[in-house]
Amino acid sequence: MRAVAVFPAARQVHVIDHREPVLTSATQAKMRVLDVGVCGTDREIIAFQFGTPPEGSDYLIIGHESLSEVVEIGSEVTKVKVGDLVIMTVRRPCRHAECVACRRGRQDFCYTGDYTERGIKENHGYMTEQVVEEECYLNPVPRELREVAVLVEPLTIAEKSLEQLSTVQRRLPWDRLHRAVVLGAGPVGILGAMALQVEGFEVSVYSRSANHEEKNPILDAIGIPYIAAETHSTEEMARMVGPIDVVYEATGASSVAFDVLKYLGPNAVFVLTGVPGHKAPIPVDTDQIMRNMVLNNQLVLGSVNAPPQAFQSAIQHLGVFAQRWPGALRSIITARFPLERALDALQDQAGGVKNVVTVAS
Repeated sequence: MRAVAVFPAARQVHVIDHREPVLTSATQAKMRVLDVGVCGTDREIIAFQFGTPPEGSDYLIIGHESLSEVVEIGSEVTKVKVGDLVIMTVRRPCRHAECVACRRGRQDFCYTGDYTERGIKENHGYMTEQVVEEECYLNPVPRELREVAVLVEPLTIAEKSLEQLSTVQRRLPWDRLHRAVVLGAGPVGILGAMALQVEGFEVSVYSRSANHEEKNPILDAIGIPYIAAETHSTEEMARMVGPIDVVYEATGASSVAFDVLKYLGPNAVFVLTGVPGHKAPIPVDTDQIMRNMVLNNQLVLGSVNAPPQAFQSAIQHLGVFAQRWPGALRSIITARFPLERALDALQDQAGGVKNVVTVAS
């Protein structure tokens, strides 16, 4: 079968022939891959910045944002049936008995760092025609979300962040409507803004824009204010928004993140989700940041990957988005490519938001 693979040692990326997978246990299911989303992680992997093949292989099949259809199940599978649509999770637990996080199914908090990740680290991904997976890593999706369900995985980044935010803010013995700023208007930022708004936050998005535009059509359709970084400094943005209770960072740009960090409000939380590449150091006013954090009881939270419950929450939220903003949600996917043109999908598309590789219809 066909697959898109990166060969790190040879620094090559190809559409290859890969052996078709078969069930090896009664608790596995076989899926026909339908859609695979492309993100910055995939682009960094094919630029050979990271990405590790499985042991014994000289290549890694990429792709971790997937939508698939079940075509075969093992005799002990009860969670799904043939014909179901499913989203597969990404991270797999380490094998160390002492890692309490992985042993409890929370490999997103792995203590050892020896987890694997489909399409990223030591485990083949989903940009291929068929995949076999244990049923515990499958999440059924309603058929009515077929067109947009590939957006579930990037939405899980926001879902885990919301879970963590809810947990840490129990430190305050009261509740009120929070004012949130999302940094970044890519898929992770837009989906995060949608989730925050559905959960009752007053949301604004601050980001660089194509052609220095002052309006983002997707956010405008949702009713979320957009502030262009080209025309408004972080200080001006903070004045426009008012006291910021939550920042959801979805850019991977440390210079912007640490600049905005200075303008957090009292008792606020800054959630970091981006992973910057290796760049030159940037100047940071650490004294001001430390002073503000101590005197204003502020928190900085890093959130990586997502547990199964985040995938389930994302599927539920996606259903809400599809009812409230069907056109805006569909427009996040700006280009679709067949598998044989996957390498085109992996290139940045000017003005685009999310590229998707359509493996099967």
